[in-house]
Amino acid sequence: MRAGATVILAHAGHAAGGFPATALVPVAAFWAYLAAALRLRDPGGPGWAHGRTASFGLGTLLVTAGLLRPADDFVGHMWQHLLIGMLAPLALILGAPVTLLLRTLDRRAGRRLVHLLRHPVARVLGHPVTGLLLTAGGLWLLYLTPLYRATLDRPVLHTLVQAHFLLSGCLFAWSIAGPDPGPHRPRVPVRLVVLGVGVAAHATIAQLLYAGVLVDVPATGAELRAGATLMYYLGDLAEIALALALLATWRPKRPAHRPAGSTPVSA
Repeated sequence: MRAGATVILAHAGHAAGGFPATALVPVAAFWAYLAAALRLRDPGGPGWAHGRTASFGLGTLLVTAGLLRPADDFVGHMWQHLLIGMLAPLALILGAPVTLLLRTLDRRAGRRLVHLLRHPVARVLGHPVTGLLLTAGGLWLLYLTPLYRATLDRPVLHTLVQAHFLLSGCLFAWSIAGPDPGPHRPRVPVRLVVLGVGVAAHATIAQLLYAGVLVDVPATGAELRAGATLMYYLGDLAEIALALALLATWRPKRPAHRPAGSTPVSA
């Protein structure tokens, strides 16, 4: 009987340990977002677009799915990376959480937040190149060094890596096509070039993983090829979606209208 009780307790402990507490964070973030959105939709309020709420909700759902997805092998790990680091960030930033926060804060707190967004450090962090270095550079560091191997034995390090890719993915998506206010962004053609470099960087690391060349990933050849295929194709879909979000906000400047019959003044 003691043996049976021990088995039951061990099974219960395993089930409890199988649910990551971090999965509650995106759920709490969505409820906080929803409460703020509903506050703006009160009678007499300025209102808030349902599409933005749905987008942010989709982002938190993708993060939760990634955190709950088992990472028993390299394919499971890649699913986590794609959901948390590439697909969720675009949905989250299209929800315009900073704009929502500015509309619900009092005037003094709102001024402080705007001042923070205009700080020189924010200008550097908000540049697309910074986001590219953090996202693509983080991938190269993860797979070409012993870092990935270390995350397999250290749950805290694994959680920190997940947080890095979520935050850097949000930063990159926001710097490319974010609707929220922030530091002055480069022109759209420049952002498209940076995004193109990001596509090439992701494709290259995916090809290295597929071939098993230069990477430090303890996985079978079949797992490497399956994970690399996921990164190559689903990563492309995420980057195409980001490019479409950018182009949707592009408003090319029109040349100034000149009255009929007028001639340009020569120097």
